[in-house]
Amino acid sequence: MTELGIGIGWRPEIADAVEELPGVDWVEVVAENVCAGHLPDSLARLRARGVTVVPHGVSLGLGGADRPDPERLAALAAKAQALGAPLVTEHIAFVRAGGPLTATPGLEAGHLLPVPRTRDALDVLCENVRIAQESLPVPLALENIAALFSWPGEELSEGRFLAELVERTGVRLLIDVANLHTNHRNRGEDPARALAELPVEAIAYVHVAGGIERDGVWHDTHAHPVPEPVLGILAELAGRVDPPGVLLERDDRFPASTELAAELSAIRTTVATARRRGPAAARHGVGAAALRAGRALAGGDPLLIGAGARVSGGSMPPALPSRPLPAPVPVPESPEPVGDGVRQRIGVAQAALLSALVAGTPAPEGFDTRRLGVQSRALAAKRASVVARIAPELPEILGDDFRPAFLAYARTRPMPGSYRRDALDFVEGLLLAGRPERRELTRWWQERTDSRPAGIAGRVARAARHVFLGR
Repeated sequence: MTELGIGIGWRPEIADAVEELPGVDWVEVVAENVCAGHLPDSLARLRARGVTVVPHGVSLGLGGADRPDPERLAALAAKAQALGAPLVTEHIAFVRAGGPLTATPGLEAGHLLPVPRTRDALDVLCENVRIAQESLPVPLALENIAALFSWPGEELSEGRFLAELVERTGVRLLIDVANLHTNHRNRGEDPARALAELPVEAIAYVHVAGGIERDGVWHDTHAHPVPEPVLGILAELAGRVDPPGVLLERDDRFPASTELAAELSAIRTTVATARRRGPAAARHGVGAAALRAGRALAGGDPLLIGAGARVSGGSMPPALPSRPLPAPVPVPESPEPVGDGVRQRIGVAQAALLSALVAGTPAPEGFDTRRLGVQSRALAAKRASVVARIAPELPEILGDDFRPAFLAYARTRPMPGSYRRDALDFVEGLLLAGRPERRELTRWWQERTDSRPAGIAGRVARAARHVFLGR
């Protein structure tokens, strides 16, 4: 197991800050946001300094009914090699559904969705993981995800599901303590029970992130400060096992570098204190104390932040105790392949759920319809945010009407294969509706497609194909 230390998620928006933050032992980069043959200069400089870079995938969909896409696997493998990464990570989730397996239109979620914790779903996931492991040049670790809803008829707890996955595949685990907190808030699941059931020797590293309560549920936003309960779960985990690495995730609403440093300090203090005190540390306010200390740093007071560094003249940080790495997880022999009938059952269920979330079809039986409504709005909101980021001219053209117009479009228009296509389809819909900004929208379209938008007849025909044929 690779010893990583304390790290932070590298994002282009905070690239300069990440390079300058003291106490950063390693970084994680979203795999889909980099090209193997042309790494960002910031990542190249970090690598030259000896900082470990780990690619974190979000699009494989290993929990989906289909076998992993060989092209996506090859791309992830190439990025791991280009970065000299000691491992790669992905999620226990599905991100698309439908297609030939179910004879239904293919649908993209644009986000990570939970798999049912059933024996069938576990069989499919295990086989998909083994396929991925054979295609990757370095070990694979999988992350538990946050969820806004539960599947009906689940057969396993989260901890048992993960334990059996490790036992059957030898895969490593990326444990996100913020996601354990989210699932506690949204699904009533006990984080302590999940940690007790986990095969802790399989943990590759840990994620820490913030969130917010909205619509009566907890959203794992990665855009808000880390709350005290999340550091409490981190303390509980670090009291049970010394994690090889812990990483702070921040994806939006990026704060000043001093606030990032404060959160890294709180993480380091939480882990160091929990190692000394054991599992009971979380129940004695380790997380709260670490947050208070970290926030003192953000206010300009001296505080330790790690690995031989000091901020605002503070003292040296407490060293994290050295310890032997856990023994490798044995890889079992490959079992019989999963039959297409099992995959088809999982595929039909996932397609029905995803269709309800992104295409406005009725919710499948047994689901909490209110929670599915919250998830549906969250998926549409994420699409709007990503489109606004990759096509910033559209919010400029539409002004305050951009977001409501996009959400109205997304309500019945599933996401196409890419966010770029999503932006083009959105503009096509606006042109079909005869928006007053037609001239600016037409110019935007031409600059990106080197062609004129289809005439009214062509756009009507395209809309009809979408409605009646699902494409």
